Amino acid sequence: CNRAELFCSQGYSESPDLEFEYADTDKWAAELSELYSYTEGPEFLLNRKCFEEDFRIHVRDKKWTELDKKQHRTHAMRLLDGLEVTAREKRLRVARAILYVAQGTFGECVVGAGASGAALNLWFSAQSSFLGRVLLNIMYLIVETVRQEAEGDKAEWKSMRQTFRAELGAPLYNNEPFSVMLFGMVTKFCSGHAPHFPMKKVLLLLWKTVLCTLGGFEELQSMKAEKREVLGLPPLPEDSIKVIRNMRAASPPASASDLIEQQQKRGRREHKVRALIKQDNLDAFNERDPYKADDSREEEEENDDDNSLEGETFPLERDEVMPPPTQHPPSDRITCPKGLPWAPKVREKDIEMFLESSRSKFIGYTLGSDTNTVVGLPRPIHESIRTLKQHKYTSIAEVQVHMEDEYLRSPLSGGEEEVEQVPAEILYQGLLPSLPQYMIALLKILLAAAPTSKAKTDSINILADVLPEEMPTTVLQSMKLGVDVNRHKEIIVKAISAVLLLLLKHFKLNHIYQFEYMAQHLVFANCIPLILKFFNQNIMSYITAKNSISVLDYPYCVVHELPELTAESLEAGDNNQFCWRNLFSCINLLRILNKLTKWKHSRTMMLVVFKSAPILKRALKVKQAMMQLYVLKLLKVQTKYLGRQWRKSNMKTMSAIYQKVRHRLNDDWAYGNDLDARPWDFQAEECALRASIERFNSRRYDRAHSNPDFLPVDNCLQSVLGQRVELPEDFQVNYDLWLEREVFSRPISWEELLQ
Repeated sequence: CNRAELFCSQGYSESPDLEFEYADTDKWAAELSELYSYTEGPEFLLNRKCFEEDFRIHVRDKKWTELDKKQHRTHAMRLLDGLEVTAREKRLRVARAILYVAQGTFGECVVGAGASGAALNLWFSAQSSFLGRVLLNIMYLIVETVRQEAEGDKAEWKSMRQTFRAELGAPLYNNEPFSVMLFGMVTKFCSGHAPHFPMKKVLLLLWKTVLCTLGGFEELQSMKAEKREVLGLPPLPEDSIKVIRNMRAASPPASASDLIEQQQKRGRREHKVRALIKQDNLDAFNERDPYKADDSREEEEENDDDNSLEGETFPLERDEVMPPPTQHPPSDRITCPKGLPWAPKVREKDIEMFLESSRSKFIGYTLGSDTNTVVGLPRPIHESIRTLKQHKYTSIAEVQVHMEDEYLRSPLSGGEEEVEQVPAEILYQGLLPSLPQYMIALLKILLAAAPTSKAKTDSINILADVLPEEMPTTVLQSMKLGVDVNRHKEIIVKAISAVLLLLLKHFKLNHIYQFEYMAQHLVFANCIPLILKFFNQNIMSYITAKNSISVLDYPYCVVHELPELTAESLEAGDNNQFCWRNLFSCINLLRILNKLTKWKHSRTMMLVVFKSAPILKRALKVKQAMMQLYVLKLLKVQTKYLGRQWRKSNMKTMSAIYQKVRHRLNDDWAYGNDLDARPWDFQAEECALRASIERFNSRRYDRAHSNPDFLPVDNCLQSVLGQRVELPEDFQVNYDLWLEREVFSRPISWEELLQ
């Protein structure tokens, strides 16, 4: 009888993993519903009324659903023209009528019909007066609808989507992309110049605009593969999205009472298991203490005070962790051991450091960056070098840093860099002048929306667009408003975390120093302690929060009759085991934290200084593989700085890191020397990085202040005179007059010229 089978048969089976699939967004209906607060409910009928009054005047005796496509377009264009009238009240009524069409003319048909009829035209009209909540709603519906892709899309619709994406990301309005204008609204809101802006809607539209114009996570993966091919780098060892989706979560932690009960049950299970052993071994078996662990390793783990992965059954058995030796076919890359999810990686720098230490130890001198000469080194070192080189991974970032060094080293002979104007490049150029202000503004709003933040009189008010005109007077109204406010904050966190992660990933792919510029300003704005502050809460309560009222969600609320609300129906919520948006936000914030700290010693030490280990360990309670992976990554980078006692007390966490996080073959994260006293200078490291970033930005974007000594000068008289000069159109017409005035009528003293 298998112990695990007996364990399950007695009702001790592990709780199932959270059925959560990480994606760019939630389901379409859920994304549309989050645009509206519950206090906006009455506006749906107001929008319908504005549309129907206008429709009856211009289209008599017919319904919207009875018109053909051409008539739909004609009526939509007429409504768009109405946005240009000067009377504010009339313009608002026309905008509400357009919003009703974008919402799907729900009075006559299901949501979606007509939402895309005049999408591009609405975009051009809405951008000229984009301050109202109604126009923000219209634009969000258009972007989110056009962005959606389906297998049955017609060629015309696909073409329109590509055109829309190109125009949305191009510097059209005020010579800047639409996203930059939305960023400007965020900074105006945070500075107090525009406190009336509906910030949740602005942030949602900003997120979906960035997602639409730059692309989502799967597009990023394919773009990365294409860029590696262009740079002549080997293909990616695996598809990270697929690997993570196939990972299995570890068991959630047990409470203190659960641990006591588990120990008692373990003792009882030992009796039952041993009762099933063969009779000839029974006498010998009974001589042992039935409560004693099977081996010393198990006993040591029972004394482990790390509860984060208590009772976990890992998918890797002993024979999978150490598989029997097999004959590998000769290839450039060794096949990874069965069961390990990631292919190991080694950097060129790691190989250099390994060779340097080996040469220093065995032959007493070093050869710098030479990674080929192995004379004088023992044969096992040769094998190690060969293994390291087989798993060598060169990132796009390393190539970009090397190319940037070459441009700076040879400003004259290096030639002019051709910068491809892809959407990420256009957006970076638009954000560059005020990027620090944009990052500070986003983090200010994130802080105000975090559940761990306390209300302060001087903090920004992010609830202006959710609070009703008349405050609640009954308990039921207060409960409804409480749900609405919490939901409002959750959606803001979701939008900001998604925007920051998308920008970091796209900028890193486009150019590493664009990523470093944004990342450094996030660090300077205290993003690291802010994210840790966010996670310093009961994270399971946040993940499972039920701050939603399904009958009030759009589109349900406009196509069904609203039932009478009661306290019980408000508290009921949905039947899901978790809140999608909150789990999505948590994973995004963990990924951002990983990106800010990866390969940065000073920032890793910030995780240690801010005592992030216990905070992150509590996050392992969420039984979702992707979230646990990014928590374990953050724990891995700081493990060697936490001391031997911490490692000894957290062996289950160490085991989970080994099984789930990618291996760096010569990384001593698990057993390295204690480096608590290693000096670290945050200011020096960040200043050196900042200098590299400023050189990059100055060389690439600051054309006005280029060093004149490095500008090419043509001193050859023959080539200068031989250049074609474009003359204005009126020059030839007035050429005779110019000759007469400037040449023939002016006396020339040739003697003075010769002198």
